[in-house]
Amino acid sequence: MTDDLQLTTYAENHTSPEDALLAELVRYTHLHVLNPRMLSGRLQGKLLEQISCMIRPLHALEIGTFTGYATLCLAKGVPANGVLHTIERNDELHGVAASFIARSPHAGKIKMHTGDALQIIPAMDETFDLAYIDGDKREYCAYYHALIGKVRSGGFLLADNVWWNGKVMETPAPADRHTQEIRDFNELVQTDCRVENVWLPLRDGLMIIRKL
Repeated sequence: MTDDLQLTTYAENHTSPEDALLAELVRYTHLHVLNPRMLSGRLQGKLLEQISCMIRPLHALEIGTFTGYATLCLAKGVPANGVLHTIERNDELHGVAASFIARSPHAGKIKMHTGDALQIIPAMDETFDLAYIDGDKREYCAYYHALIGKVRSGGFLLADNVWWNGKVMETPAPADRHTQEIRDFNELVQTDCRVENVWLPLRDGLMIIRKL
């Protein structure tokens, strides 16, 4: 039987390599930033890049910049006249992400926001072609409700960590708001007649949602 590590290694060996800037960002994050496992990583980053390149979103949004790995992947599919808004609540991470974004050929398409996404999104007068949810897990349902009306018909939402290290398969403890929220989010999407969705067992789980 093939275990998860073997499968991941094989997948990485048969996936195009990340570019030099992303590889440097991975090294920097692991050396200098707490919880480096929050990086999207090579496999998921390449999938985000491919999805963005297929959709070619003129208006895109990311909730949860962290150090900017997924941001740079998503930006590759945004056309020159488009914009990718990325929101990060932790202002201590702004400088790290900004420094790597500034060195990217896609920097001119990326607009960084620092603060609460649930306050920033309602003030945005844009209709999004693509939105990526990877912020506070306790607010996933709120993010979804804030975004679904701002995504165009035929547009896509992506949500990370919908597996939550397998905890979604268990009954969460009363104080475990993160797990309960991810479970609620998965059920919310599954029962929403406005969308079609596919749940992928990639890394920590990725939900792809298409608005009808």
